[in-house]
Amino acid sequence: MWRLCKLGYQHEPWLLVAAFVMTLLAAVPDALLALWLKILADGVLHHDRRAALLAAGGLALSVTATWLLRTLSTRISRRFRDRVTIMLEAHVARLQASVATVEHHERRDYLDRLSVLRKQVFVLDHMYMSLFSTCGWILRLGVTVALLMSINPLLAFLLVFALPTVLSSSWRPGVERRIEEQYAAHSRLADHLFKTATTPAPGKEVRVIGIGRDLVVNRRSEWEQWYKPIAAARWTSAAWHSAAWAVFGAAYVGAVLYVATGLHGSVGNVLLILAAGARLSSYIGATVGEIGFLRGIWLDGSRRLVWLENYAASFDTTADLPAPDRLTDGIRLEHVSFAYAGSDRLALDDVDLHLPAGKVIAVVGENGAGKSTLVKLICKLYEPTGGRILLDDTPLDRIPAEAWRLKIAGAFQDFFRFEFRAGHSVGLGDLPRLDDVPAVTTAVGRAGAEDVLERLESGLDTQLGSTWPDGAEVSFGQWQKLALARGFMRDRPLLLVLDEPTAALDAETEHALFERYAAAAKESTDGRITILVSHRFSTVRMADRIVVLDGAHVVETGTHEELMALDGHYADLYRIQAAAYH
Repeated sequence: MWRLCKLGYQHEPWLLVAAFVMTLLAAVPDALLALWLKILADGVLHHDRRAALLAAGGLALSVTATWLLRTLSTRISRRFRDRVTIMLEAHVARLQASVATVEHHERRDYLDRLSVLRKQVFVLDHMYMSLFSTCGWILRLGVTVALLMSINPLLAFLLVFALPTVLSSSWRPGVERRIEEQYAAHSRLADHLFKTATTPAPGKEVRVIGIGRDLVVNRRSEWEQWYKPIAAARWTSAAWHSAAWAVFGAAYVGAVLYVATGLHGSVGNVLLILAAGARLSSYIGATVGEIGFLRGIWLDGSRRLVWLENYAASFDTTADLPAPDRLTDGIRLEHVSFAYAGSDRLALDDVDLHLPAGKVIAVVGENGAGKSTLVKLICKLYEPTGGRILLDDTPLDRIPAEAWRLKIAGAFQDFFRFEFRAGHSVGLGDLPRLDDVPAVTTAVGRAGAEDVLERLESGLDTQLGSTWPDGAEVSFGQWQKLALARGFMRDRPLLLVLDEPTAALDAETEHALFERYAAAAKESTDGRITILVSHRFSTVRMADRIVVLDGAHVVETGTHEELMALDGHYADLYRIQAAAYH
């Protein structure tokens, strides 16, 4: 909680202080209303005109001040909330984007935490107001208890009887949040089914297959599996919370009877305990509600936010070396193993591999052999479970992920469709040159995507995506070419990764494209390494070295001619594919 308060103060110090002070100031005149009523009653009964006028003026001043200060507090608080909301959303987005690996996007337990956090981040701005309000209610409680103690000190024990309500209020949200996270997988699946049933991308398949009704039914079922345990927890906690309030209610009734009969209190004192006691009840209720909100949302959400901050900061803690400007020996993998979170099966097992500088390397193997995993480890999208990766003689884990990725360019089979202007969709591949039209045009040429631009009405200025105003409908193959162009934006990367980015292109086009780029890569003088992952052996055979993966192991390496002469796994795969073309 303290870290979140500090974050708010760093971004909006004056608004935070002003909102807090105004909330406290608004609490004082409101809490004094019971006192003015006591003075008014005593003044009327004792025919004390001065006391009666003082009380009437005090009442008028308290009501006016309460309204004025609340209005000012609301305006300042709203201004603070608007600004801090943008800050918090940007903070969470920046943290997720800054995590060095992509593991948090794939681990179920992390996805559950992030799913809850994403829902909570939109109300985190309320947390500051809730904290301020809690302080205001506590101040009101303090003033009210002081007024009650002016009748008799024993009345302070009303607060003791209020403790069960505070404890139950603090306990309830924690229980509910734990249940919510425990069953978050059902909530995520329900959201996924809803998006599948209502968004354009799966629309054709949903209708052709005829699964629309099933999606709705299954979505309801998943939602029920998420909601029923939460509802049960809420009923149980509500019963305990009601019992706690019953204890306080009984104590309050007893206090009124004690003042009226036991102490033979004056009319003013009886009116004071009735007014102050009633307000004490509402103040405790409001305080308990705010504490429950703080406990259930802010403390819970802030803990997840702190977890995300710590998780993002846990990477590159030993990274103290710069990324190299050139490679002389290349990239080495020494006894590298890797298993995905939640799986006992190794995706790569004790891999020893040398990728020589200045060479084009092809990686082949059947589905699930570990090709994409190998690429992701080299790009620092994952950390090896065992072994190490070296750039020349420098351990990769000693180089910050961000610095190494500035030396990487490439395109992946699971590319994303950035629905921006076409020029920006490509230019994102080298952000400093986002609006550099010659650089973008060159990248488009490298990817062989000129035909895509020719079909776009405004060329690079065309908005992509039919859901946007004047947006162009773009086919999957065209998206893939634009993604490939984005990967070719950087002129001098040390590592170019092409992980099956041209699956939608025909074999002849792919071969010509990579043949042209491989020739350019071999002319580089900085030791650039190109890694090509492809199922098409007509493209693979042009590589300087071919790495064959099978069952998480590197089983063969060599040129096309060497591997064919070896007559092993590669030769079998090559002959199977060649036979399919005849």
